[in-house]
Amino acid sequence: METGFVIVSLLLIAALLFWPRLGVVSRWRVARRDQSRVRREDALKHILKCEVNGQPPTITGVTGALRITADQAADLLDDMEQRRLISHTEGRMALLPAGREVALHVVRAHRLWERYLADETNVHEALWHKLAEEKEHALTPEEASALEARLGHPVTDPHGDAIPRKDGELEADPGEPLYTAPSNTTLEITHIEDEPPAVYRQINALGLRPGQRICVLDKREDCIRVWAEGREHALAPILVNNISVVPLTGGTPADLFEEELLTDLQMGEEAQVLSLSSSCRGAERRRLLDLGFVPGTVLEVEMISPTGDPVAYRVRGTVIALRREQARHIRIGRRRPVTLSASAS
Repeated sequence: METGFVIVSLLLIAALLFWPRLGVVSRWRVARRDQSRVRREDALKHILKCEVNGQPPTITGVTGALRITADQAADLLDDMEQRRLISHTEGRMALLPAGREVALHVVRAHRLWERYLADETNVHEALWHKLAEEKEHALTPEEASALEARLGHPVTDPHGDAIPRKDGELEADPGEPLYTAPSNTTLEITHIEDEPPAVYRQINALGLRPGQRICVLDKREDCIRVWAEGREHALAPILVNNISVVPLTGGTPADLFEEELLTDLQMGEEAQVLSLSSSCRGAERRRLLDLGFVPGTVLEVEMISPTGDPVAYRVRGTVIALRREQARHIRIGRRRPVTLSASAS
């Protein structure tokens, strides 16, 4: 009796450990294979980005990008070379066709998923990159194409990066680094690098986004001062290095300084909505548009709370309360009071 109980117990333990697909050992092996595949794909993605931006990929770069040791990176690159994903010719690392195909798919899946999170969900943008890094390894090429069609075939992700087409090529990051841009010139932010995440979160907290018009006020060793959407920002060098810009024509820094936001409107004044800021995206942007904050709409301040936040605005006969951070997304043109001449009166 006791011997039988022991045998049954041993059989149950063996089944728990070694049962095909469901046992602990089987699941551990699958997890190891998945981790190895994810590392390969992350390394291929890093090498591809280096190539298109004219930067030679190195083992040191792979080590830093994947946050692994130099020995782990060396083993990983050796495995990728054996799989015919990369090559080393005269010490130069390069993608082979199979590796380029995988890297392009991973970048495409990542940027499409970030676009989805930005446009279709209420997920905070500080989490977009992390969630997309998880999803990029799970999406199949067919699922990525279906997602692209659902989103209306977007051209860029929320950071301003081009989304490669299926069987297409990856474009280089647009623009020039902000630290090389001239002062007293109107610029447009074209790209904000989302690596490392801690730096991206700081830029995000300042409200800087691709598509915004900015002006460099001055450059110092410890910071660069910029003007953006009615605010002055002092950016540390570590932040500046992750922002790319292009010069704008047809506008001057004075235009930016005179630009007014809905937060500038006072009691008794009327204004007309000119546009919504590019920093207003996804569900929040759709909500403001649905509430009537569309270009051409005339509005006025109806009531200001005792603390000054929120403020109630009359929009198309409806009173709508907005927090200051929401109102900052709305660019306005102030409507000046009409003064009648003596003959008219």
